[in-house]
Amino acid sequence: MSPRWNPHPGVRTGHHVVHNLHVHPAFVTKYRRKAFTDEMLTRHEKTTREVCADFEADLKQVNGDADHVHLLVHHPPKVQLSKLVNSLKGLSARLLRKEYDAHVRRYLWGGHLWSGSYFATSCGGAHLTVVKQYIENQKHPVG
Repeated sequence: MSPRWNPHPGVRTGHHVVHNLHVHPAFVTKYRRKAFTDEMLTRHEKTTREVCADFEADLKQVNGDADHVHLLVHHPPKVQLSKLVNSLKGLSARLLRKEYDAHVRRYLWGGHLWSGSYFATSCGGAHLTVVKQYIENQKHPVG
């Protein structure tokens, strides 16, 4: 890379890569039960930050409601989204069920906290139409 190149502050560099990847995952509780309290969501955020740090990812934003959470994660390309989500859901489920067992059991049973599925979307950067137009306007070499 040229020493003159000054990337945007959100752009990260690795050994052979320059990247700026953001993902917005959302998880819902099993059966969409309203099991979370404010204290539990605060604990969930702490756990989520720890998991993201283990993956060399940055948790940019987290929030939720009684039956779901939303995250915004800036992650390196070496991180497989499915593995990140599996760790986020797995560790948070174990810790929240352990620390708030009596409360969680009023809403959920069978050892589950999260639904088996999740939502994820990529975000940030240019809108798709802008990227498509940029690629379309690239010039083929002459000759």
